[in-house]
Amino acid sequence: MGGGGELRPVTTRPGPGLRVARLVTEVTAPAVLVSLLMVTVSWHSAPVAAHGLAWGLLATIFVTGIPFAYIVGGVRRGRLTDHHVGRREQRRVPLLVGLGSVAAGLALLALLGAPRPLLALAVAGLVGLVVAVSVSHWWKMSIHLAVAAGTLVILALTFGARLLVALPLLAVVGWSRVRLRDHTVPQVLAGGVLGALIAGVVFGLLR
Repeated sequence: MGGGGELRPVTTRPGPGLRVARLVTEVTAPAVLVSLLMVTVSWHSAPVAAHGLAWGLLATIFVTGIPFAYIVGGVRRGRLTDHHVGRREQRRVPLLVGLGSVAAGLALLALLGAPRPLLALAVAGLVGLVVAVSVSHWWKMSIHLAVAAGTLVILALTFGARLLVALPLLAVVGWSRVRLRDHTVPQVLAGGVLGALIAGVVFGLLR
C-alpha cells in the first residue's frame, strides 16, 4: 500500500473476471458517460431535438473532448502511464486542464444561450472537477464511481426516479475498479458518495 491509499502495481492472473472488469471500466469511463449524458440532457431539454443535439455536441467538445485529447497526448509522449491516469501523482495537471476546458465551455454555452439544464450539468461538472483536483492532491478517489453515480442521479432527476432501479450497476463499476486494483473499497465508496451528492445538489438546484 502506497501513500494516500494507493495500490502498487501487482501481477494479476488473467481470467474471465479480469477481462470483464476491464470491459466494465472502459465502457463506464468518465469521458464516455459524460459525453452521453451531455447529449442526452441537451436533447431532452431543447425545444427542437436537432438543436439539442447540436448543443450537446458543442458541450462535449469542451467537457470531454479537449481534456481527453490532452490525456491521450500525454500517454503517447510518455508523460502519463495510461488513459485512465491510474497514478495519483499524474492526475493533477490533466484535471486542471479539464477544469479550464469546462470553464471555457460553460462560458461559451452561457453566452450563446444554451438550455438551462445543460448549463446546470456543466456547472455540476465544474464543481466535481474542483473537488477531484483537491482530493487527488492527497488521495486517489475513484473518479469512475464519482461520474457513474453523478450520471445516475442526473438521469433520475431528468427522467424520473424510476431510473434508480439501475443503482446496482454502480456496484458493478465499483467492483471493476477494485478488481483491477486501481482503487481500494473506501476510494470507490468516497467517489460514489461525492459524485451523487454534487450531482444532486448542484444540478438539482440549477436545472
